[in-house]
Amino acid sequence: MDYLRRLSLSYYKTIATLNESHHIYLVQHQDTHKIFVKKILTVYNAEIYVQLSKNPICGIPQVIDYYEEDGHLTVIEQYISGQSLEERMGSSGLEFHTILIYGLELCQILNVLHSLQPPIIHRDIKPANVMITEHNHVVLIDFNAAKFYSKTTDSDTVLLGTKGYAAPEQYGFGSSSPKTDLYALGILLKELTSSLPDVPSEFTSIVEKCCQMNPRDRYNTVIELEHALRHVMQSSQPEREASVSCNRILPPGFRTRNPWKMLIAVPGYLSIFELSLALVVENMHGLALWVERFFCLCMFLCIIAGSFNYMDIHKFFPLCRHKNLLVRCFGIVLLDSLMVITCLILMVIVESIFFI
Repeated sequence: MDYLRRLSLSYYKTIATLNESHHIYLVQHQDTHKIFVKKILTVYNAEIYVQLSKNPICGIPQVIDYYEEDGHLTVIEQYISGQSLEERMGSSGLEFHTILIYGLELCQILNVLHSLQPPIIHRDIKPANVMITEHNHVVLIDFNAAKFYSKTTDSDTVLLGTKGYAAPEQYGFGSSSPKTDLYALGILLKELTSSLPDVPSEFTSIVEKCCQMNPRDRYNTVIELEHALRHVMQSSQPEREASVSCNRILPPGFRTRNPWKMLIAVPGYLSIFELSLALVVENMHGLALWVERFFCLCMFLCIIAGSFNYMDIHKFFPLCRHKNLLVRCFGIVLLDSLMVITCLILMVIVESIFFI
């Protein structure tokens, strides 16, 4: 069996290095040409990966294959396309509602892990170990520090986890339990909302309860935490709907109220208005010229609306939402062209009625 496993791993060809220091590589199966992630671990619990291989869990990369030899565990697992939560935090701020959704999805993943027999404790929940997929869903990765929960263990003998996220019991002050993951999740939620101007006091209380030094003072289960987060989401929903409704009608560049985007958008819109209003057409004067200028402005605005999905216009054009980038770009160009042509047709109709 070990020989067959080792042979099966030889079919994966390394095509890129994701993290040299942690021995994480992007590999491709030579027969199927599918892409996977290959990890060579020195700190691990092999039984954790055996369990995950036999029991795939939604929200966790599927373990495809594994092989243990000479104190190393080689793991082939599903490749997750997207950004880590750490990268997402660095590239742009997260809305409170989005943070709640991510927190709820992590609760659902942890609930499955904690419901296994024996339960699996992740013990290293942090932004770098939470992937956000292209469809904006959460995937929990990196089970190097994970262990099975045992009621008979008095305290953790080996410190595994990340400073700042690891619970006190991971430093030898007790035994890791499902509540250890609740502590790390509380720290994660606290970090995600630290830059937000207004955070509901109810949410702050939830985070504080997760981050209690004594495990007994935390939530008993991740389901209790999930219910608390859902209550916050329901109570903040009317305010969010009003904000979203207002943001939808704002022009591209102002919808997210990002200062940098607005700083770029303002001169862009001013340039468009200046070009349109300064338009000169030979042998055309007065009201007819202003009609030409108006429709010229409309054409510019249509291109902006189509390119930046104003009022979610892309939902009416499947090509604009295609997974393939080239097809998606073609769809947007086609949409812009159709809108410009429509403006031209309307302009000709108006001019033929009133000025010819």
